[in-house]
Amino acid sequence: MGRRRQSREIALQVLYQMDLGGLEARQALELYREQFELPPEAAEFAELLVLGVEDHRGQIDARIQSASEHWRLQRMPPVDRNILRIAVFELNHCPNVPAKASINEAIELAKKYGSEDSKAFVNGVLDKLYGELGETGETGGEDQP
Repeated sequence: MGRRRQSREIALQVLYQMDLGGLEARQALELYREQFELPPEAAEFAELLVLGVEDHRGQIDARIQSASEHWRLQRMPPVDRNILRIAVFELNHCPNVPAKASINEAIELAKKYGSEDSKAFVNGVLDKLYGELGETGETGGEDQP
């Protein structure tokens, strides 16, 4: 498994824990470290993703909500919601990660951790957001993994 894929899987687990347990990012990362080994080669990018999603959550959630027709964010399965949060953070704040790589990795996470419908749902939302990025010329931001 690649370093970034492993980082994304760790970030998904931590964000899921935050979502369901009401923890802040640093608390959830520390709890993860107490329970599981955080491989050094995956730690930096995983932490960037978790802390970045927390710092930009309002903006990220608004983007997801606008792209997900007929689905309120709170009604989405927590796994799908957090996969989307990771991908949207990458699309908006990680200029050295190609947008298509972020989208493909999100789809792979959805296949592995989501429901039967997760892959299509995640793909649809991210495809719409990617189209919007192309129209506005927006790409990643200041954060660097």
